[in-house]
Parts: sequence; C-alpha cells; structure tokens
Amino acid sequence: MSSKSILFIGGSGIISHASVARAARLGHRVTVLNRGRSSTRSLPAEVETLVADANDAGSVAAALGGREFDVVAQFRAFSPDHVARDVAQFAGRTGQYVFISSASAYQTPPSRLPVRESTPLRNPFWQYSRDKIACEDLLVREYRDNGFPATIVRPSHTYDRTLLPTSGAWTDVARMRTGKPVVVHGDGTSLWTLTHTEDFAVGFVGLLGHPLAVGDTFHITGTHAPTWDQIYTWLAEAAGVPNPDLVHVASETIARVLPEMGAGLVGDKAHSMVFDISKVRTLVPEFGTTITYDIGAVEQMSWFDAHPEAQVVDADLDAAFDRLAAHARSI
Repeated sequence: MSSKSILFIGGSGIISHASVARAARLGHRVTVLNRGRSSTRSLPAEVETLVADANDAGSVAAALGGREFDVVAQFRAFSPDHVARDVAQFAGRTGQYVFISSASAYQTPPSRLPVRESTPLRNPFWQYSRDKIACEDLLVREYRDNGFPATIVRPSHTYDRTLLPTSGAWTDVARMRTGKPVVVHGDGTSLWTLTHTEDFAVGFVGLLGHPLAVGDTFHITGTHAPTWDQIYTWLAEAAGVPNPDLVHVASETIARVLPEMGAGLVGDKAHSMVFDISKVRTLVPEFGTTITYDIGAVEQMSWFDAHPEAQVVDADLDAAFDRLAAHARSI
C-alpha cells in the first residue's frame, strides 16, 4: 500500500478520530483541519494540524493555501451550499473527495431489510437526513457532469466511549442507578445497528485512495444489530444494574412530549435498521464487526465513571421521563 496525503476536515469527532489514528498508523501522511478545540480525543503526534472553521470557506482557503491532497475526507458538511463550496475549493486539487452522509438518508421506514446502497433515499421526518440527501444529489451531478472524484459514505449509529446510544444518554444511566424506570421507545424489540468507531475506521480508511471507490457510494455499518431492550440491558449491566426497570412508550408519544428528540427518533431510531455490508467488503475485505455493544457498554461506563464532569443529568429530560413512565403504567 502506497502512502497517501489525506486531509481530514473534522478529525477529532466520534466517527472520525479513530479513522485519523488508523490512517496515520498505516503510514499515510495525515493532515487534520478543524477548530482545534477538542480536549477529549487527542490526535497522534505525527498528524499535521491546521486550525480553521470548516464552515467558513475563507478560513479554510487561508489555512490550505494552494495545497493538494490525494484524499479529502469531509466530516463537517451538512448542507448542499457547504458541499458546493468544497467542490469549488478542491476540484483539480484532490484525487478523491469523501463525503460523510448518513444511513438515516435511506427510505424511512425501510420497505425491506436488509438495507443496501440501492435502497431509495427518502426521509420525510428528519431535516438533517434530507439535507444529507441534497448534498449527495449535488455530488452525484458533479461526478457525472464534471468528473469531480466524489465518494459518498453513509455511517449508521457509530459510537465511541463517550457517546451513549440511548435516548437519555447519561440521564438514563443515572435513572438506572437510582432504581427509576427508564423509557425505551416502541416495544423494545426493533433491531438497531451499532458500529464502534474502531470498526468503522477499518472500512473507511480502506476506501481512501481506492480507485474503485471513486464515483460510488458505500454504507459503513457493522453487522451487530441488537434489540433496543438488549442495548439498554447491556448498558445497565455495565453500570452495575442487573435488572433495569424498562418501560416501553410509543415513539410518537415520546416525540410529542419531547419534540426536540422527535425527528431523530421517529425519523431514524424507531425503525429496525439492518444493513447488507457486502459492497464495502468487496473493496475492504477485512472490514466487519469486532466490537459488539456488550463490550462497548463496558468501555463506556469505564470512561464515564472516570470522568465525573461528563455525568450530566438533564433535569427537564429526567422529569419528562418520569411523566412518560407514569403515563405508560397508568393505561
């Protein structure tokens, strides 16, 4: 494998940081451009850092000057306007532009499982997903019309030690540890794919600079799809609570009581999502699930217990969960 110059825009986030570390470990020349504010995830010493606001085209242009890269991996673009600026910035200056989209862009709810890259893109519930679809549409046009070397990657629910997967995050853990009921959306039996960032990194870095990935789309998800009841139970066990009190509440009801949570719930987590990963494995055969969430939950609880400053209980959310649980048990 030849060494490549790779620019990560972002690079210290939940999804990206393990990919930066893996790319550096494999001998690539890695540059990270971000605001330089992360204190949670440090970058390898050999990684070059550039400080700029990824949302400010002038800031990015000033930081990069006339530099060229074999690969540009964009983790911080969420609108077609931003992607259009990237096309103008990097056309003729990179051999591959990798856009991080989202598996929530797929047809929601899916008409059939497993989800494949050919599954239609449509999410009427979540603006975030529709914006990602619009970004993809722009890149597909640019590739077809002008040869812009785009690769689209759709992660699913990717986590690290800091990102708890449940709706209430640390508030859920605190409720478990004090014996309070914990609200689980739906009936707890829908299947949800969880991908550890270390596993994602194997698939992602394997696509960087791969000539057969240019002009194509891949989701990078694991094959590990436990039920939500299992996810909450594993988290509880890792938190030292062997028998959590799980209360099931319809996703639509949670969305009415907690509208800020509604789009991501009804527009994503409420539906079973299982993926066929054969396409990415054709190019990156070593990719797959090696860290299941029973292991991931232990890693997360170890981190949170060592970082009390991260143990933040949302009082409003806690009160709303009390109301939802009481209502569910009164009917």
